[in-house]
Amino acid sequence: MKVISSAGQENIATVFLAQMPNNNIIEFLESVQPPYPREKKWVLIVSTLYGCPIKCPICDAGGFYKGKLSKDEIFKQIDFLVKRHYPDFCIPADKFKIQFARMGEPSFNMAVLDVLEELPSRYQAPGLMPCISSVAPSVSDKFFERLLDIKERYYRGKFQLQFSIHSTDEKERDFLIPVKKWSFEKIAEYGARFFKEGDRKVTLNFAPSEKSIIDVKVLKNHFDPKLFFIKITPLNPTYRAEKSRLFSYINPDLKDSKYDLIESLRGGGYEVLLSIGESAENQIGSNCGQYITQHLNKAEDQCRLADGYNCKLREYSETK
Repeated sequence: MKVISSAGQENIATVFLAQMPNNNIIEFLESVQPPYPREKKWVLIVSTLYGCPIKCPICDAGGFYKGKLSKDEIFKQIDFLVKRHYPDFCIPADKFKIQFARMGEPSFNMAVLDVLEELPSRYQAPGLMPCISSVAPSVSDKFFERLLDIKERYYRGKFQLQFSIHSTDEKERDFLIPVKKWSFEKIAEYGARFFKEGDRKVTLNFAPSEKSIIDVKVLKNHFDPKLFFIKITPLNPTYRAEKSRLFSYINPDLKDSKYDLIESLRGGGYEVLLSIGESAENQIGSNCGQYITQHLNKAEDQCRLADGYNCKLREYSETK
């Protein structure tokens, strides 16, 4: 793996582009959560696919798809980031979160599960907490059955499972996630099996646009607040979101604002987290929009978002 460029700020987030031996390009990143130092919380977000076949209209990862990364290729990303700060693989962070959510739907790649099985023995990291974020594709039953077993064996109380559903309206959900996927009933049934006493609740993630339909009554009909947690995030300023004319319901510059949606969800008995990162992350390109899009487009006139993906690249010569 040859890391060819990066962009970002060490005290917030740094995105890396790397060329793999097959000449495909991937991206991955590390971030902290100011004002907390890396020793308190450190997050790595790695790619699992070369692009993504789903092509969600709010995510730039779906502009192309060239296959799955192997277990070793996923570990090369993690190892690179770990060695930058902890070359002995001893990671003291109270919370060391590895998200398999940068580029690609992780449940399309069984190698992700191989990585999860090896993580606890590869690093000395008492704060290790893996995170799988998925849209619950209908073809991924085997992945989720094996994930259930892995969580029970290695990660009781230290695993974050997130289903991105984005809307309670089926037509809108199909538009936002254009792939055959689990019904709410099936997600709820799996969540009930996944959650055990001492575990983290299963997260339902929404990145609402101004047009989004999110009905707490629909959620209550399917998802028990004792088992499911709700996370609301801004809709990030990706190229595809702009092209789709989808704009965020959440204002990322107003972290203390009150939103009727959040109040209604809390009124329904749900724990709700409004998750807003640093505004600089949009310039860095460390959100779900893919910095790789700019690299592949190359032409400056195709990079139309004034507030995102506009960091200069820093060249790396390291090859692994």
